[in-house]
This record gives sequence, structure tokens and C-alpha cells, in this order.
Amino acid sequence: MMKEWATVISWNNGIALLRCEPQAGCGSCHARSGCGSHLLNELGPETDHQLQIAILQPLEPGQKVEVGISEGSLLRSASLVYLTPLVGLIGGGALFQTLFITDTFTALGAFMGASVGFLLAKKLASKIESQSEYQPTVLQIGLPPTAIRIQQE
Repeated sequence: MMKEWATVISWNNGIALLRCEPQAGCGSCHARSGCGSHLLNELGPETDHQLQIAILQPLEPGQKVEVGISEGSLLRSASLVYLTPLVGLIGGGALFQTLFITDTFTALGAFMGASVGFLLAKKLASKIESQSEYQPTVLQIGLPPTAIRIQQE
């Protein structure tokens, strides 16, 4: 199970809007200044991912929720997104190479095959996105931010 902590943005009628901050690399190394992964992460855009999930328990903004998704469904989704256009690219190029024997038509066939593969992946992804095994599940719900009080002496 792939697990990630998310922050509640809003909760309304059993639907929570969550923000997941991407965690690249291990994050536990003290040699960040010389780490290639850390440097690459600094170059890329800092994007937060938002998702909606059904949670019956009322939540407050800022509250932490641990969500998870099974590795199998994650791998199947990644295979669908990446391999389907790749198979189309190779298949279309090979078919046009066999039929027309010129590089121009081979490139055209590869482009057409990749386009068909992309459209097929998009259509299949829209069919499986509503299945429960492809949806994240709530594993833990943290305390609301207002529940913790710090007393200073």
C-alpha cells in the first residue's frame, strides 16, 4: 500500500478536498547540498496535488489525513498511461515500415500509432477511474489543529 499524508482544504457534506505535497527523494539525508535528487527537485515546479475523497467524519481545514492506494492499481495505471502510447508508437512505425519501406512513412506511422495509443489510454482510464480499487482510501485521520493546545509558562 502506497501511503501519503494529505492536508484538508475543505470538508462539505462528506466530501473532503485534500492537498498532497509531493515528496521526492527520501527526505532523511543530511547531505542535501550534494544530493542530485534534491537539486533536481529544486529545478522543477512546486505543484500541489488536490483530490476529493468521501469521508463521513467532519474535518477541519488544516487537519491531516493519511490516504493510501494499492501498489497493484498504481502499477496498472502507470502501465496504461505510459505503455499504451509506446506500444502504439512502435506498432504504428513497424506497420508503416513494412507497408511503405520509407522513413517518412515510418515516422508518420509511429506518430499515428502513438496518437491512437494515447487516445486509447485516455478512453480506458476514463472507464476505470470510477472503480473502487483505483480510488484512494482513508487510513488514518489526525487530530484537528484546534484540538492541540500548548501552554507556555
